[in-house]
Amino acid sequence: SEVSRCGPGRLLDRPVDGCPAVVKWPVMRSNGHNLVDKRVILGLSGGVDSAVAAVLLRDAGVDLHALHMTNWEDDDGYCTAAADLQDARNVCERIGIPLHHVNFAREYRDQVFSYFLDEYRAGRTPNPDVLCNREIKFGVFRDYARRLGGDFIATGHYARTARTDGRTMLRKGADPAKDQSYFLHAVSEEALSETVFPLGDLQKRAVRSIARERGLEVHDKKDSTGICFIGERPFREFLAAYLPANPGPMRTPDNRTVGEHYGLMYYTLGQRRGLGIGGRHDSSDEPWYVAEKDLEQNALIVVQGQHPLRFSRLLQASAPGWINGRPAALVDGGALACTCKIRYRQADQSCTVREDPAGALLVTFDTPQADVTPGQFAVFYQDDRCLGGAVIERAIRHDEALPKAG
Repeated sequence: SEVSRCGPGRLLDRPVDGCPAVVKWPVMRSNGHNLVDKRVILGLSGGVDSAVAAVLLRDAGVDLHALHMTNWEDDDGYCTAAADLQDARNVCERIGIPLHHVNFAREYRDQVFSYFLDEYRAGRTPNPDVLCNREIKFGVFRDYARRLGGDFIATGHYARTARTDGRTMLRKGADPAKDQSYFLHAVSEEALSETVFPLGDLQKRAVRSIARERGLEVHDKKDSTGICFIGERPFREFLAAYLPANPGPMRTPDNRTVGEHYGLMYYTLGQRRGLGIGGRHDSSDEPWYVAEKDLEQNALIVVQGQHPLRFSRLLQASAPGWINGRPAALVDGGALACTCKIRYRQADQSCTVREDPAGALLVTFDTPQADVTPGQFAVFYQDDRCLGGAVIERAIRHDEALPKAG
């Protein structure tokens, strides 16, 4: 649908199609719910995406309140919490909506950051953004929104929902370069049914264009990167403050020592930069990559180029979560044909999913996958619908014994 009425609260710098109060941009999908006379609590981060979400919701005439979260409190020169709060204030003043502010730093440390450290301590590579969405943005935030009288919450994520036969399904955002359904796969169907994604049908360039037209100062603000709510900072230096260095050898699969690492937790599978082992006279000029972590020997296994040790067609994943319930195809030992991403921004990969007797998933890909990383998430799709996901435990190579499927 499109906003098509003239009225107060419009702050365009120039008329659009002859009416200063008309914005011919797509508006939110609302899961089939009528938002008239409903209060929507928008998570306003201070960035351009949530700012434009606020504009679209405000123009749609809903009873809109903004809620800004502070979830990290260290004042170390990298945290932008104070500037983000001020940007959120400016947006609310500009479009005329109330702003609430809440501190969830304790909840973030207990429910997200502790998991983040535990996973790195175990030699894995976690994705805290997934847990951050489930526990914070669609967890304690949603609870707090109810206290503010909210009927729905809204965010600036690039994702969509659809309602079919009384069920709420998660769909990819229309902009394939910005789709964030991967990070939302662990959010419950109940939470999704009470969520509006105003940007789901928009391209990123359109979002910045809207912000510019509406005179929002954040129209050219850089997108946030780095760890959820902690931001972009020197990773090894940051992690070392919580997990002390534990140096050990870098070895090739044939047990040649080619360097020394600072600690297994500072590296991830497939990593190429920062290894410091290029230009060796006894090796080719191909780039070096991290292929494995030997926790018992505290050794980092490195290889060159497209080494077979980096590739596998089968992985095992634990703790599966299905947004709309376990797929019927998996019942009685069946197989689910779908696609999968094992990292954000990866193209969908065709695969077959089965369950093992313990309830873990065995995922077989049509083509070999590079650098399958324990601790990351395998997220499953059928067309543009996100089915859910599971935590990657390990890659299984052709020479290993296969777990029996259920």
